[in-house]
Amino acid sequence: MDEKERVTEYMNAIYQNIKTAIQSIEDILPKIKDNKLQKELAGEEDKYLALEKECEVFAKAEKIEGIKDNNWFEKARLWSSINMSTMTDKTTRHIAELLLLGTFMGFLTCIKDQADHHGVSSELDEILTKLKDLERKNIDALLPYLV
Repeated sequence: MDEKERVTEYMNAIYQNIKTAIQSIEDILPKIKDNKLQKELAGEEDKYLALEKECEVFAKAEKIEGIKDNNWFEKARLWSSINMSTMTDKTTRHIAELLLLGTFMGFLTCIKDQADHHGVSSELDEILTKLKDLERKNIDALLPYLV
């Protein structure tokens, strides 16, 4: 695999992690009754959208075409999972638990992507570090909703 392909693969891994978070928030936000949790998620979404934009700017600067969002199957799977899980339990606690599970998965993906793409791009490392830090902060912000 040549250098540009490695950079593209790394960027797409980060981008898809971000897009999964955005879609999850958009899918679950209408189900939330707790105003404080709604505000928290809206703020989180804004931060993910800013990182999404950073990836798009990076792709344009590097002349990377074909920036890849998650495929339709992954989007449908995520949507179905959220809807099935909230069908019988729409409590704030349950929704926070779902969000925490997804956020922690995103955090783990960051760690794995960092290891898998070591030395590929310092600019992408910076974006990934921002994403990992955001995921960590989101975990801390969501934990109080479990009690």
